[in-house]
Amino acid sequence: METKLLIKSIRTGKTFDYTRIASEVKYVTNRTSNPGKLTITLIRNTGVELDISVGSTVIFSVGEKTVFKGYLFIIEQERSGEMALTAYDQTRYLKAKASYLFEGMEAGDIIRKIAKDFQLKVGDIEKTGYQIPYMYKEEEGCFDIISYAIQLTIRHTGKIFVFFDDNGKLCLKEAKKMKVLQVIGSGSLLTDYSYKVDIDQETYNQVKLVRPNKKTGRADTYIATSPETIKKWGLLQYYEKVDENMNAAQIKEQAITMLEYYNRALKSLHVEALGVLGIRAGSLVYMAIPEIPESFQYTLMEKVTHTFKNGEHTMSLETRALN
Repeated sequence: METKLLIKSIRTGKTFDYTRIASEVKYVTNRTSNPGKLTITLIRNTGVELDISVGSTVIFSVGEKTVFKGYLFIIEQERSGEMALTAYDQTRYLKAKASYLFEGMEAGDIIRKIAKDFQLKVGDIEKTGYQIPYMYKEEEGCFDIISYAIQLTIRHTGKIFVFFDDNGKLCLKEAKKMKVLQVIGSGSLLTDYSYKVDIDQETYNQVKLVRPNKKTGRADTYIATSPETIKKWGLLQYYEKVDENMNAAQIKEQAITMLEYYNRALKSLHVEALGVLGIRAGSLVYMAIPEIPESFQYTLMEKVTHTFKNGEHTMSLETRALN
């Protein structure tokens, strides 16, 4: 497995190859709220010229495939000469706070608007089919604003969309279009796993949405409920105040869609495996582990860590089932 680590000097504009002194490289992606991150351990070598500073462009490749393109944010150095570098993709710049008012816009339109304001490059932005009627955010992180728009879209459509940086371009794709062909399971790349089923975190069998009503001075209430799972698990209620500009039909539809999304036990799986390029947070990967009582089939990657060390490529996957 041939890897290549390139860092461009801000001082001279020259690109240096640090592959030979990189003892470990880790690439981490999360499905929500965090930029892609590359951490690098360098071993100082008097035969290699170092010209590294924060803000430098970092490119990491495996074979002919570029795995990561981003910018250096942290440099740490120890007396022994070992250096630890942390680079992020361009979504890191979306941590900046801003205020926005959006009306009748899809999540992709919101991404384009914010990207333009912050001079970020845009790639494949998929249409979601859902226009957010009204959204006002004041002095919030831009990443959080985009994440909220995507969450609203998921609630209203029942489809999972993933926002990420693809080698220097912001993208929005539906998760089902990010399927990976490689099967991971017993006898196929898997080295270890742990499995959990719970209704403790993101499980709700009753959704209660309320809309302020200025005319009556009271809140209009809309409820979607599942008597069947309430009988099994007890009442697990999700409560939210919705925008007063939404009409009754929109609120009812949102409550039903949210109930369909949240009315399930959450099945999560942690997997250690041999590395497969192309798997990132938001990908769908087919899991085949006979020891697990319920068939996982395609699972959604919540967090993916690729580790490149001593010529080996391994990965750690945090996943959850889609149903």
